[in-house]
Amino acid sequence: MSAPCRLSLTAFLFLVTILYSAADSAHAQQKIKLAHASIDTTNAVWYVPKEKGFYQKQGLDVELIFIPSSTTNVAGLIAGDVQVANGVASNVASVAVGGVNLVMSACFLSTLAYDLVVHESVKTAADLRGKSIGISRVGSASDVAAQVFLRALGLEPNRDVAILQVGGATERAAAFNGGRIAGFPASPGAAYLAKGVRHKVMMTTADLPSRYEFPNLCVTVTQSYLASNRDTVKRVIMAIIEGVHYFKTNKAESKKLMAKVSRQNNEDYLESSYLGHAKLFERVPLVGRDGVETQIKAAVARKPGVHVKVEDIVDNSVVQELVKSGFIDRLYKN
Repeated sequence: MSAPCRLSLTAFLFLVTILYSAADSAHAQQKIKLAHASIDTTNAVWYVPKEKGFYQKQGLDVELIFIPSSTTNVAGLIAGDVQVANGVASNVASVAVGGVNLVMSACFLSTLAYDLVVHESVKTAADLRGKSIGISRVGSASDVAAQVFLRALGLEPNRDVAILQVGGATERAAAFNGGRIAGFPASPGAAYLAKGVRHKVMMTTADLPSRYEFPNLCVTVTQSYLASNRDTVKRVIMAIIEGVHYFKTNKAESKKLMAKVSRQNNEDYLESSYLGHAKLFERVPLVGRDGVETQIKAAVARKPGVHVKVEDIVDNSVVQELVKSGFIDRLYKN
């Protein structure tokens, strides 16, 4: 072969190598940072897809960052520390009245699911006066639950009963066990973490006159990120939907993951928490309008003159697209 021919072949092979490398790069895993708010079962919607490879299946190299409380999750999102965060309707509405443009694009829990755990000595609502109950952070789902419980008992939050920020489910149980607080809102099963202290469930959100609509465990992003990275948000939601399906249909393995992440081996807790959440996690994670409207009204009441609409902080178009495509139906038929 002549030198010019060898040179042309070499150039051709080099070009092919470059093209294949470009193609490989196009299909490389996209790096993205996601924040979740706790290590208890409520946040299994975030960590199950990571543990079982569902993010990777959608072409995402996810760094899952634990930022305690949905309130600080939202703060991290606003600061640009993460691209996707676990938001709830209360804190997304609160920042909206301050002019921050966040949007909930899917929510995997649509109601408050809490028990009010109190010391056994608390017999009536009056026994709580002058005492404290613990939450994670102001504006979080546990904060909303605490306020709903107290008002249902005829008590005024922070006037009759102090609300203290103490941390997630494990930290709230520890504060209760240590006598710092007289009670705390507990997600399904978390009452079993109150060890060594005689306690009882005073009431649950199921005891309320009607279901309390409250979108939480929401895939929350900035409006600008959704506009420019809609496909990424869609793939995040697809991975979480598949993770929820796995959780609902693989009890034993899901409980092992719960124990691993929460570092809890209390079988009563794992069983009760699994059953409660498996029933509550949404198959079709549409953001509920009624619950968002309630939180917008509460946020606007704190800042009169500001106008926020549901459409300003909710975008269900990605989930609606997945429903129309049959993606969710195919998961649950298999």
